[in-house]
Amino acid sequence: HLPPVARLCLISTFLEDGIRMWFQWSEQRDYIDGTWSCGYFLASVFVFINLFGQLSGCILVLSRNFVQYACFGLFGIIALQTIAYSILWDLKFLMRNLALGGGLLLLLAESRSEGKSMFAGVPTMRESSPKQYMQLGGRVLLVLMFMTLLHFDMNFFSILQNIVGTALIILVAIGFKTKLAALTLVIWLFGINIYFNAFWTVPAYKPMHDFLRYDFFQTMSVIGGLLLVVALGPGGVSMDEKKKEW
Repeated sequence: HLPPVARLCLISTFLEDGIRMWFQWSEQRDYIDGTWSCGYFLASVFVFINLFGQLSGCILVLSRNFVQYACFGLFGIIALQTIAYSILWDLKFLMRNLALGGGLLLLLAESRSEGKSMFAGVPTMRESSPKQYMQLGGRVLLVLMFMTLLHFDMNFFSILQNIVGTALIILVAIGFKTKLAALTLVIWLFGINIYFNAFWTVPAYKPMHDFLRYDFFQTMSVIGGLLLVVALGPGGVSMDEKKKEW
């Protein structure tokens, strides 16, 4: 049951953002028009592309139909929003968007069907497939989320958190004890998300409500990517896989 839960978590930020585009159509259109001076028509086209692209992509992913096309569409949405909202110049948000892209890479790798070997279950010395490189790229991008959570304070708790967090993200990136490290990061990140991004405790009319809600669902998407790592393993380009050859 873990992969369906992971996919739901992974697309949650796109689902929430698509619904938000529907209910905040005028505000989003006015923001884009005010930022880029592109006129109401082009601003409305931007909002529609975000709304339709995200909701249709989520439906395809959850229904397991044309998942690869859905992933490419959601990649395009990430790129479009990175430029439109000037995320490119905000290191924290850029790293989180890259982490979100890493989760999509893992979802894309999961959806790729590989031909079964005629010697199923027998270890073979074969070259890594594109799927395995996608899993590597997904793992590396996914851990960028945790780089934004490191705090350079000199108190004991922050130092301990930085040391443990850094060790875990390195293990996931290189693919050593990957499932255990990824599961630990899931638990840690979920706790941080519930504590720091509790948007339901802030009145809906306050700007902080939308900000925390955005952060909450984006973090849930990264949790979904880590759950895919827990469910499917690190792939062939990893220390865990190389150990089998030793």
